[in-house]
Amino acid sequence: MVVDDEALVRSGFELILNACDDLQVVATADGTHATEIIRQHAPDVVLLDIRMPDVDGLSVLREIQTLPTPPHVAMLTTFDTDEYILTALRSGAAGFLLKDTEPEQLAHLVRTLAAGGVVLSPKASRALLRSHPGTGAPNDAEVARVAQLSDRERAVLILIAQGLSNADIGARIHLSAGTVKDHVSSILTKLRVTGRVQAALLAERAGLLNDTASQDRPW
Repeated sequence: MVVDDEALVRSGFELILNACDDLQVVATADGTHATEIIRQHAPDVVLLDIRMPDVDGLSVLREIQTLPTPPHVAMLTTFDTDEYILTALRSGAAGFLLKDTEPEQLAHLVRTLAAGGVVLSPKASRALLRSHPGTGAPNDAEVARVAQLSDRERAVLILIAQGLSNADIGARIHLSAGTVKDHVSSILTKLRVTGRVQAALLAERAGLLNDTASQDRPW
């Protein structure tokens, strides 16, 4: 489902995604009617505009998070340093997309979200982190927590930051999904973060994604 105050944006995303055999836009809406329509259609993924004039995206996100089975939500923005992005990520969003994302990338990003992955454009996330004091570099305590990770947990964290789901991580490093789930739980506990997005941001800030091996990112 696509939620945006501009009809042209909604129809453009709908056209691109519906052209894929394995994807279907079940509905579109502006912010005012978004939660009601989400309840009706129960989409797996919601692309949600972060800035809307009547009901802003953060308000819609908070309402979505109260649903019994909330969809995976990525925020849509035209600004790679949008001041509201970090708030959205801390509030349960699984990432964010720039509205000028290439059409051929859009479908892949939606599939990543549907599989439980995160979508954080490296260029945009680095700009975002630089633009917010206190978030651009890890402090000593955060560095210490990252250092506590085992080699396997560090490898899993890098793959989380690359947007992979538990199943995809397991396939990549030859582990069962259950074992990956256990590693993810341990990583979140050791890093003292509440979700995959926060873990991915910390991995970015700690420089774990600068290695050549980590550059093969699905976004």
